[in-house]
Parts: sequence; C-alpha cells; structure tokens
Amino acid sequence: MPTVAVVQSGPVPLDLAATLEKTLQLISDAAALGADLVVFPETWLPGYPAWLDHCPGAALWDSEPAKAVFARLRNNSIAVPGPEVDCIASAARAHGVTINISAHEHISAGPGRGTLYNTMLTFGETGELLNAHRKLVPTYTERLLWGRGDGSSLRAIDTKAGRVGGLICWEHWMPLARQAMHNSGEDIHVAVWPMVHDIHQLASRHYAFEGRCFVAACGTIMRVRDLPLELPPTDDLCDSPDELILRGGSAVIAPDGTYIAGPVYDKETILVAECDPRLIAEGNLTLDVAGHYSRPDVFDFSVRGSRH
Repeated sequence: MPTVAVVQSGPVPLDLAATLEKTLQLISDAAALGADLVVFPETWLPGYPAWLDHCPGAALWDSEPAKAVFARLRNNSIAVPGPEVDCIASAARAHGVTINISAHEHISAGPGRGTLYNTMLTFGETGELLNAHRKLVPTYTERLLWGRGDGSSLRAIDTKAGRVGGLICWEHWMPLARQAMHNSGEDIHVAVWPMVHDIHQLASRHYAFEGRCFVAACGTIMRVRDLPLELPPTDDLCDSPDELILRGGSAVIAPDGTYIAGPVYDKETILVAECDPRLIAEGNLTLDVAGHYSRPDVFDFSVRGSRH
C-alpha cells in the first residue's frame, strides 16, 4: 500500500541554493516516515511569487524594483536538465522514493532564454526524470512571469507508488486538462497550489471524486517578511512581518472525496497517508469518466501531445 508524504513548508525565498539544501533534508525526513511518494508545493524552487498579489509595485511598467526581483528570480531558477535536477534525482535514488517537485524553470541556451516556466517535475525511485510538466496557462498576474506549457506532459507515469500524475493550481479548472489526466489512468494525483484555501480544497476534492483517484494537495507556508525587500507590500501588511500570507492547507484526499489526512493550516509539517488501491476499484463501480461514463460515441476528445 503506497504511502504519500506531502511537504508543507516554506522555501528560502529567491535563494535556490539554500532552498535546495532544505529540500534534501525534507526528502530525507519524508523517507524516514516511510514515504513512497514525496510531494512539494507549487514553484517550491525557489518559492511562489506572492509579491504579484501583495506588492502594488510588482506590475508597474519599467519599474526598477520589479525588474530587479525578476532578474533575481531568473538567476535562482533551474534548467531542465541541470545541476539541481541531478541533485534531486540523486536524492530520489538514494532514498528509493518518487519525488514530485515544482520549480521556476529557465531555458539554459538558445531562443527563449529570457522566459520562465512554472514546471512540475516527477522523479522515479531510481532517480530518472519521468515527466516535466509546464503549467498550461499562467493565472492572471502570473502572466507577468511565466510562459505557457504544452500537452506533451499531460500524462500519468508508472512509479513505485502507482500511476502518478499532476496539475498545477488553476489547471484544475480546465475541464479538458482534467479529462486528459483522467484518461491517463492516475492512481495518485498531485495538486500543487500556493495555498490550499477553501475553493482549492473544493477543486482538489472534486478532482479525487471525478477521477476516482487519491489526491495529494500541497500548499506553502509564507510570511510577509518573505516578500522581496525591493517591493514593499500593501499598507495593511507593512507592520506585520510575521503574518502568514500563504497558510498551507495541505491534505490527502481519498477517491470518494473524503480526507484521509489534513487539511492542516498555519504550520510547517509533513502529512503522511497510506493510499489503499482497493478504494479506487470500489469507486469505479459507479463512476469511471475515462470508461463507462466517457461516451466516446457522443464526444470526441484528443490532446496535441507534441512538445512546443
């Protein structure tokens, strides 16, 4: 019976080297708890760009502070392949665990070197990079930072924990993206968010029920003091450096939409839950949206799976 460990923590903001060091310790801690699959929050390396929502100067045209923060983010993003990828692969191999970790990605050479992507990486227990999924559509203010992904990575992959897939944040409200993932046959779905607040809990539970799979919903812990110094926050946050702006909310959800771990808010923790495959089979008796509920005689569905 596979065990999932959901890491609810905070990175070292805009510091790739320090966040990677913390990541390796958290992977070791999760493995010691018996994890087969270890999951990290959205853009864990090197942190979610919460300044887009909390710092009024983030979207100003030709803003020196905004440009400085973007440059720092670019310099602390990862390349795929690259040394940070190799480091995480080594940790997966050393501990014999599957790792799902999300990052800001840049292209190391050639056209498009200036564009970042919100990318989810899945490593097998042998250290192989099994999938790299770029977020299809950055949401609202995120479009200031990230390019768009493609359909080549909309798939589940075989791991020691079962067939594992994932979507990033508001991709969970893209019905066709959900259907593509359901068609790929997930046992465990990774749902990464900046914070798993009420509406994100709803989306995660709905996904589990619709896909008849387990969902590991993962959120970040982040405080006002973690925002970049170049961009002052809104007036109501200026005097509250310890206030949480991302409160976690991580959970593990069963195929019937019920919680088997969490949700947990306001603290750093590692949630651990066993995922009984029997519950997937039991759920498919009444609903299989890729099978007896799919009606291919009525609907046509396809994914352009080429890499762009």
